[in-house]
Order: sequence, then structure tokens, then C-alpha cells
Amino acid sequence: MADRPGGGGSIGGGSDTSTSGDASDNGTLSSKVGVIVFDRSKNGTGSSVGPVTATTPWTPPACWYAPKYTPAALKAYLEPIWEAGSTGDQWDSQQRDRYVNGHPYKDFNQDKDGKGYWWDSYVNESFPPGWDKCTEPIFWVDKGDPPPANIENAVTPKILAELAYNEIRVPSTKVTLAPANATKVNLPTWAWLDGAQFKPVSVTASIPVLGISATTTAEPVSLKIDPGTTDAETYPASGICQINGGRIGEPYAKGKANQTPPCGVKYLRSSGNGTYPLKATITWKIHWTGSDGTGDDLPDGTFGATQNVTVQEIQAVNR
Repeated sequence: MADRPGGGGSIGGGSDTSTSGDASDNGTLSSKVGVIVFDRSKNGTGSSVGPVTATTPWTPPACWYAPKYTPAALKAYLEPIWEAGSTGDQWDSQQRDRYVNGHPYKDFNQDKDGKGYWWDSYVNESFPPGWDKCTEPIFWVDKGDPPPANIENAVTPKILAELAYNEIRVPSTKVTLAPANATKVNLPTWAWLDGAQFKPVSVTASIPVLGISATTTAEPVSLKIDPGTTDAETYPASGICQINGGRIGEPYAKGKANQTPPCGVKYLRSSGNGTYPLKATITWKIHWTGSDGTGDDLPDGTFGATQNVTVQEIQAVNR
């Protein structure tokens, strides 16, 4: 197929408000009819939140197909392009044949007004390579019918869930340490996170005109500690602290000086005049549920933060 103009709209923005189907002066719907609406009201908030990184090479779809035009809207979109002649006589002739002359559509399907929509591609160019792979010509789908089975990435609850994955935001992972300001060589340092910050977050994506939606939920499952140097030991030895009873790690308290922390680190060498860049990374288990009863897991996501730790050359300390 020859390249065509248009064929791409940006992904829908917003949080709780619908952007579907604003009516124009002549009563036809706008080309935003199939834009995805995101409800981010249950997402992570605050200045320290960020997107998760999938633990596999998986990425959300870079382009997809959804309703974009009513018959009148497609006519209003294509006819000025043909009249301008900017796309060439051959392409214009092929398009007129397809959408006007009955091969396979006649007069933009205006006799089916209100009974379906013209579907076209939507893209987000900030996605990884592949946003320009949706090259199917604009096609018609009757209301209530599924899109043609041979159209890859025609929107479904699963596609919506994958796109919602890209909108998930989770809190930063700066851990609380004890000792707090500077730890000591060979002294177990306790590490924990405020459990209240690490609760499930979710984003719902929907296309109101189709009545379909999907909610993608991320739940924290573990914390991985990277001490920032090989001269260190972690607790547990894997450096991975599992969530237990809704919390990660355990706050240090008086009387625990001789205990091994359930989550923490012991530095074996002083940081000298500098610091060690301790990195704390949360793994989030991600899954989705669709409005049609479907659902499944998506790749785990991670989000981490680095903090500087001072380690002093003192062999013993009372606390």
C-alpha cells in the first residue's frame, strides 16, 4: 500500500474526563472518537514517582487501531487531500475507488451513519521503534462487531492494558537506614521502607465509544539492595528483601544491636572521604483485568533510586 496522509493521532491524555466524540457544528463526531482515556486517579503521586522499567525486553504497543471517523468525518478529511493533489493522481484515484466507488466501500459508507465507525491508526512517537508499523488503510467496523481478525493491534482490553502499563507511576525507593547519618565498617546497617508508600497503584484505560476498558495494577513484591561496592555484604545474602505483612524490612529499635537485620547491609571497608552509592530497587508485579472478563500478568516492572552512604572506619560502636 502507498503511504497515506494522516493515519496517526496522539495517545489520549487526561485522567478522569472523557475525550470521546465531541460533536462539531454539523453534528458529526470529531476525529478523537477513539482516543484512549486514562484514569490515573489511583496512580502513584508526588514529586518522586516515576515509570517502571519492564524486567524483560517487552514494550507496550507503539501503534494501534481504534475508531477515528464517522462517515461524514472521513469524507471531510479525505476530500480536501484529493482536491489538493498533493498525494498524486494514482494514490487519489485508488483512494476514491476504495472509499467512494464501491471497491469495497461506497460513498464513505454514509448510508451506515450511526451504525459503525471508520478505524485508523493511533501512535505515540515517544514509544520505542515500531510506531510507524501500523500501515493498514482506514477500514470500517460495524457497531458491536469485532475488527477484522487479520488486523494486528486492533484495540482490545489487552491492548488497553498494555498501554496503561506505560502510564503506571510508582514511588521512589529511598530507604531508611540505621545508623542514619553514617554507618560503620563491619556494623550491620538496618534498612526499611515506609510501608504506607508501597501499596498497589493502578491505571485504567478505556475507549468509551466501544465500551471497553482495562485496569493495569502494580503491586510491590520485593526490594533489592545494591550497596554500591563489592566490599559489602547484604541481608539477606541475595540482597532481595521480600515484602512481609505489607512492609519491606524492619525498623531498627533499641535492643536489636546484636540481631541480624532482615533487610540491610554491612560494609567491609570505609568510604574514605567519599560515599558509596547505595541503590534500592523495588520490583512491582503487574497484572490487568479487562471489561470483558479477560486478564493476565504483564512483565514485572522495577523502579529504583540511589542514595549516598558514608561508612566510617570504626570497628565497634555502642547503640
